[in-house]
Amino acid sequence: MGLRKTLLATAFAASIVTTQAYAIDTTAREAYMVDMKTGHILLEKDAEVSMPPASMSKLMTLYLVFDRLKDGRLSLDDEFTVSERAWREGGAASGSSTMFLEPRQKVRVEDLIKGIIIQSGNDACIVVAEALAGSEKNFAIEMTEKARELGMENSTFANATGWPDPGQRMTAHDLAILAKSLISEFPEYYKFFAEKNFEYNGIRQSNRNPLLFKTMGADGLKTGHTSEAGYGLTSSAIRDGRRLILVVNGLNSVRARSAESERLIEWGFREFNNYSLFKKGQEVSSAELWLSDRQSVGLVIDQDVEITLPRKSRRDMKVTVQYDGPIPAPITKGQELAKVVISAPDVESITIPLYAAEEAGRLGFVGRLGAALKSIIWGVTG
Repeated sequence: MGLRKTLLATAFAASIVTTQAYAIDTTAREAYMVDMKTGHILLEKDAEVSMPPASMSKLMTLYLVFDRLKDGRLSLDDEFTVSERAWREGGAASGSSTMFLEPRQKVRVEDLIKGIIIQSGNDACIVVAEALAGSEKNFAIEMTEKARELGMENSTFANATGWPDPGQRMTAHDLAILAKSLISEFPEYYKFFAEKNFEYNGIRQSNRNPLLFKTMGADGLKTGHTSEAGYGLTSSAIRDGRRLILVVNGLNSVRARSAESERLIEWGFREFNNYSLFKKGQEVSSAELWLSDRQSVGLVIDQDVEITLPRKSRRDMKVTVQYDGPIPAPITKGQELAKVVISAPDVESITIPLYAAEEAGRLGFVGRLGAALKSIIWGVTG
C-alpha cells in the first residue's frame, strides 16, 4: 500500500513554477526573471520569442573574450590593433556607440573590455572580433556555436556588436542563460560590469546601465537599443546572497527601461525568498520494510535542496514522503525507494527521489515463515 509521511515544512535546489496568481504585469514587450541559484522563474513574458537584442548581444562577444582569458589564450595586457574598418564602421563617424578608437592604434584587452561594457563601443567589439577570429563574420559564427554549447537554442549572430541584421536574434530566456554563465564562470571578470565610468582617449563616459546608480544591489550587465528592438536591459542584482537575473526588451524609452527594470527586481526580492530544506546526503525519513532483518531503512536525498517561494506561501508549505510499502527486502544501498513531494499554495509541486541509506538483508526461510504467520494472524508486517 502507499505510505505517506508529512514532515515539518522547513525547505530545497529545484525549480518551482509560480502560478498565474502571482504573475506581475510589465510594459516590456519581452521579459524574463529568474533566481540564479534555484532556477525558479519569477516572471516570463514572450521569453521564447525571437527578438533583436541590439547591444545586449555584446554579452556573447564578452563571453568569448572571458573564455580565452580564463584558459590562458589571452591576457588583459595583450594589445589589439584598430583596423580601418573597426574605426569606420564602429567609430564616431558611424553615429553608433563608440569607444573613440583611432585607426592603427594598439589597445589593451582590458581597455577593450571596459569599452564594450561601459561605453558599449561597437568599434571595440569589431577590434576584438577581428583579432580573435580573423573577421567579424567568422567571430559571429563562433558566437552562434558557443550559444548552442550554453543551451541558447534560439540565438543566432551575424555580428559582434548587435547592429541591426535579420540574422542577429536572441530570446529573453537565452539572454538570461548567457548572463548566468558570465556570472558563474567568470567571477574574476564579471566585476567589470559594475564599473560606473571609463575614460579613454581623453573621453569619459558613464555606464549605460541605470541600475548601477541606484541602491538596489545591481552589479551588471548590459543595455541595448535600436529602433526595431526598442530599449532593453539584461540586469542582475544581489541581496543577502540571493541573486536575480532580469531581461527586458521592447520598452519605449530610456526612462521606461530604468523604471521598469527597477520595479520588477524590487518586486522579485520583496515577494519571493529562498528556503533551504535539505543538504545532500541528509536522511529525510525512513521506510518500513517487509521480510527484512531490520524494521526500516533510512531515506536520504542526493542533492542540496533549496526552493524559491512566494513569501506568503511559505507558511502553508508541506513536505511529504511517499512510497509503496512496506518495501520487500533485500535492499541495496543507494536504491531508489521513495520520493519527497513539496507543495505550497499557488505553486506547482516538486517531486524529488529518495534513496536507501544502507543495505537491508532478507530474512531466511524460517524468519519469512514467521513474518508471514504474523501477517495472517495479527496483520503485522515487517
